[in-house]
Amino acid sequence: MPSPEDFLEETNVMSLSFLEGLYEDFLEDPESVPPSWREWFLQVAGKDALPAGARLGPSFRPPGLFDPPHPTCRSGGCAVWQIAALQERVDRLVHAWRVRGHLVARVDPLGLPSDSPPELEPSFHGLGERDMEKRFSPGTVAGVEGALTLREILEILRETYGRSIGVQFMHIDDPFLRSWLQVRMEGSRNRLRLARDQQVRILTNLTDAVVFEDYLQKKYVGAKRFSLEGAESLIPLLELALDKAASQGLREVVMAMAHRGRLNVLANVIGKSPGRIFQEFEDKEPELHLGSGDVKYHLGYTSRRTTLSGGKIDVSLCFNPSHLEFVDPVALGRMRAKQDRFGDAAGEKGMALLVHGDAAFIGEGVVQETLNLSGLPGYA
Repeated sequence: MPSPEDFLEETNVMSLSFLEGLYEDFLEDPESVPPSWREWFLQVAGKDALPAGARLGPSFRPPGLFDPPHPTCRSGGCAVWQIAALQERVDRLVHAWRVRGHLVARVDPLGLPSDSPPELEPSFHGLGERDMEKRFSPGTVAGVEGALTLREILEILRETYGRSIGVQFMHIDDPFLRSWLQVRMEGSRNRLRLARDQQVRILTNLTDAVVFEDYLQKKYVGAKRFSLEGAESLIPLLELALDKAASQGLREVVMAMAHRGRLNVLANVIGKSPGRIFQEFEDKEPELHLGSGDVKYHLGYTSRRTTLSGGKIDVSLCFNPSHLEFVDPVALGRMRAKQDRFGDAAGEKGMALLVHGDAAFIGEGVVQETLNLSGLPGYA
């Protein structure tokens, strides 16, 4: 039998059972082990080192030929495996909300009932009420620090993807973009926190938009105007976008949009005088535009805006003689030319803002072609 010194020099995991057996023999009868080992045990552990009631060896029944262990339960790993399996179910639930959550978003103005995909329910993934107060990995939900209970995770998912904003983004190939969106949306629950003065300004923008459309409807009955009625929230949305752009150092924004809502945007966002718009409705001096005029909802305008923070930003709305969005690539090219002119190689001083209309983001047509053009290094 090797001495303790020789044994410890070559010890490994396979030697532990030999050492434990020898130590158990020593505790039962110190004279049963070789003198060198007896002296070593007395020096290191003492004769009465084992606490009362304690036992050597495993406290569980060792597996046998007809009772093999679970593949993941060897070395006492069952608890770890169960936790990992539960975490994996929660991860599947979160992924399902990111992929299919837009199907339950409340975007139908009529509020008609619709079926909810079964994979959005915890029970679909083997989760139940017993799991609601269990805490899961801090990385389960993006943009949120600390471990969360399953109940808290579900609340975040429902508020982020199941309220009034439908988000479909998991088809994006770039993992960095997907992660950026997840952090931004889940971290804020897709809700913008607004100060009191911002809320008042939004109410003012909405009021201005409604009053403008009501006046045109009553003053110029039957005149074609492509009203913004039903979509007045576009005005405060554009206001917030322009203020945010100015706060991030942008100096110029080029906008493009189709007919619907153009007059309202010209008056309440771009800054064109409502009086001039009314004159265009009345057409009192047609000879001034003989051979060069155009209908009022085709016209553009350029102005310099002062933002809430006191910054200045130039805003242009492109002329658009089409009720479609053929002006979109024109706006991109115009902004690219401006960036080249004032040396904005990084694209940090100018922005094109395209207002999407009633058409869909399909795989063909000017909208999709514009998206393709935006990926060309020499174009946008």
